[in-house]
Amino acid sequence: MADTQKTVHRIGIIMNGVTGRMGTNQHLLRSMVPIIQQGGVKLSDTEYILPEPVLVGRNMAKLKALAEKSGITAYSTDLDAVLQDARYSIYFDAQTTGKRAECIRKAVAAGKHIYCEKPIASGTAVAMELYHLCEAAGLKHGVVQDKLWLPGLLRLKRLIQQGFFGRILSVKGEFGYWVFEGHSIPAQRPSWNYRKEEEGGIILDMLCHWRYVLDNLFGEVKAVSCLGATHIPERIDEKGRPYACTADDAAYATFELENGVIAHFNSSWTTRVRRDDLLTLQVDGTHGSAVAGLRDCYVQHYGHTPKPVWNPDVEQPIKFFEGWAKVPDQETYDNAFKVQWELFLRHVVKNEPFPWNLREGAKGVQLAEKGLESWAKRCWVNIDPL
Repeated sequence: MADTQKTVHRIGIIMNGVTGRMGTNQHLLRSMVPIIQQGGVKLSDTEYILPEPVLVGRNMAKLKALAEKSGITAYSTDLDAVLQDARYSIYFDAQTTGKRAECIRKAVAAGKHIYCEKPIASGTAVAMELYHLCEAAGLKHGVVQDKLWLPGLLRLKRLIQQGFFGRILSVKGEFGYWVFEGHSIPAQRPSWNYRKEEEGGIILDMLCHWRYVLDNLFGEVKAVSCLGATHIPERIDEKGRPYACTADDAAYATFELENGVIAHFNSSWTTRVRRDDLLTLQVDGTHGSAVAGLRDCYVQHYGHTPKPVWNPDVEQPIKFFEGWAKVPDQETYDNAFKVQWELFLRHVVKNEPFPWNLREGAKGVQLAEKGLESWAKRCWVNIDPL
């Protein structure tokens, strides 16, 4: 009997900005390389999508080193030339925010489908312009919304689907860690993050995340009240030079959702972690509560809820952590960035649904913009539909 014939859809991807931290680690080494190593995205036993990337950046030495590390042999510093290459039908952008819009415009003009990191732009008007450009050109487009595929948040999603919480009342998010200033211990984040003039700041960075997390899990965001702060006034850059921090390094934001749920997120690069993970979400409902980190999730049902009494004169008799149960593994979890990459490739090749488009990315930019407006005006700001 003859072997079953396999159909392989080879799809060229321009990966711009992969020499940066996120581009290298999450998109190249933990997503694209494993997809290639597994033989592509499996559509059926006889049909696969095989990505064929070209690495693009400004530093040839970095690109060469990354090519050797990843096993991907195609790389270039000439984006314009690569955009004219018909072998590549997808343009991916993981550059710094300020460089993204111009390159996406070029890629759309070259007829490439668009997939990019967030924030997709530094302002809502430009973000919506990019969305409309792609729509007018008939191109497929998507934005990275990786936290939706984190094991901890997937466990939360399942609990919501199962009705565990009853009526959800509130969501409390704690995100962040201490980013060293660089005076004695080197910083673990790039210096542009702390320069407003280079599109830095934690509000622009993280409120884009909180928008898609809230919209997809708990309800559409209706209004925001946000206070930002620049707690650390000076840091040391990559060349050992001191610089003034002009962007916010912490944000304290409250969100009102359309369904009446209240969410509050503290986001900080100036906090020390004494919680389960770098990100934790506590969801409180009438029937139960849950606390999810990046991977694990703990629950407390109404029937297991203790009844504390306030008395600061005696040692607390209730061991509160003991009243929570860990949600067991019920699914297999892959890297969140890799999962969304595979969904986008299926969308491009097979036209499967992919709701996380550039309009959704623009909604994240909008929330960050409204958060900055709230901080400047020191008031609540409504979120209009896009």
